[in-house]
Amino acid sequence: MSIIEVNHLTKFYGKARGIVDVSFNVEDGEIFGFIGPNGAGKSTTIRLLLSLIYPTKGNARIFGRDCIQDGYEIRRDIGYL
Repeated sequence: MSIIEVNHLTKFYGKARGIVDVSFNVEDGEIFGFIGPNGAGKSTTIRLLLSLIYPTKGNARIFGRDCIQDGYEIRRDIGYL
C-alpha cells in the first residue's frame, strides 16, 4: 500500500514555476528522504501535500485520502511544522 502517492503535481505562481510534473510513491514501511538544492520545490511540494496551497494540476493522496478534499483530516493525523 502506498502511504503517499503524488501524480504529475504542478504548481505555478502566475508565470513563476513552483514545481512541474512531480510524481513519486512512498510505500508502507519505506524511509523516504526529501532533499534537493534551494529552489527545487521541496517546501512547495510539502505545502501542496498538506493542502496549505492548491496545485495548478495533478493530484496527491496520503493514507489513501485526497490531499485537497481531506486536508484537514490529514493534517490532524500527521505532524508538520
